[in-house]
Amino acid sequence: MMDTDQGGNGHARPVVLEARSLKKHFPVNKGLLISRVAGWIKAVDGVSFELREGETLGVVGESGCGKSTTAKMLLMLERPTEGSILFQGEDIYKAGAARLKEYRSSVQAVFQDPWSSLNPRIRVKDIIAEPMVINWGLSRKEIRERVDKLLLDVGLHPYHADLYPHEFSGGQRQRLAIARSLALSPQVIVLDEPVSALDVSIRAQIMNLLIDLQGEYNVSYVLIAHNLATVRYMCHWVAVMYLGQIVELAEGRELFDNPLHPYTKALMSAALPSHPDIEREEIILTGEVPSPVDPPSGCRFHPRCPSVMDRCSVEEPVMREVAPRHLVSCHLY
Repeated sequence: MMDTDQGGNGHARPVVLEARSLKKHFPVNKGLLISRVAGWIKAVDGVSFELREGETLGVVGESGCGKSTTAKMLLMLERPTEGSILFQGEDIYKAGAARLKEYRSSVQAVFQDPWSSLNPRIRVKDIIAEPMVINWGLSRKEIRERVDKLLLDVGLHPYHADLYPHEFSGGQRQRLAIARSLALSPQVIVLDEPVSALDVSIRAQIMNLLIDLQGEYNVSYVLIAHNLATVRYMCHWVAVMYLGQIVELAEGRELFDNPLHPYTKALMSAALPSHPDIEREEIILTGEVPSPVDPPSGCRFHPRCPSVMDRCSVEEPVMREVAPRHLVSCHLY
């Protein structure tokens, strides 16, 4: 992303988190007694982006494109094969123990399933307080006051603190997960499909809650999602991934109004329109998504692309800015 992005005061918002040429390759082993590496699954293969203070970056694409692996690297649940993650300009994988502890406190997560991400044997007050007990030297009274405030911030009541997770609905449990993620006042929250497991009637409430909390806490989000309506509603920037690479990156409104990459256009055509009267071209992609073990040469999308050219199969396109704050990796531009 580019430095032309403006904050509310007319200056560019500072970059909080940056990925540079991130790669994650998993070995494919063969043999029972003597195991050997027969190949590599290129789950993420050269992903770069910036996340600015108080903004949301959406990462979209088909299942298996590398969205969740990218999120795991940001959360330090997976170590990159190559590339770097910069937090406030410093490479976290070259940082000392104190800096790593600060990073883990500053980058939190909300996962897809609130039931499996909350310990059913622990009361809500202890679930939310646990990060503060471990990281902050607060008194019991100070912790309880902060737990009560967080519960109120996410639309619950302090009396909920003494209950267990099973006593809540799915939407309420996701509110609890959000409260826990905010406990240490993080700068970044990775949202991995935060509303996809919820009833449709609850999704808008949780999305509005996340937007309100972003304004209050000035927190940045990385939103991993496949629902384009969610991404359109919440995201300042959108990155479209295909087979481990970002093929298009732009401001949210610009991307939805003017998709450029053939894959992005196909994604848009497959989604429900925002209004029933909107007519759009239906784009049907042929074939299956290629294997990440042996991705196609040149542009990885060329075997399925309706606009394929001769050079697409031999020459890999580079990411370039083809419109103001709109980058695309495609030989058409």
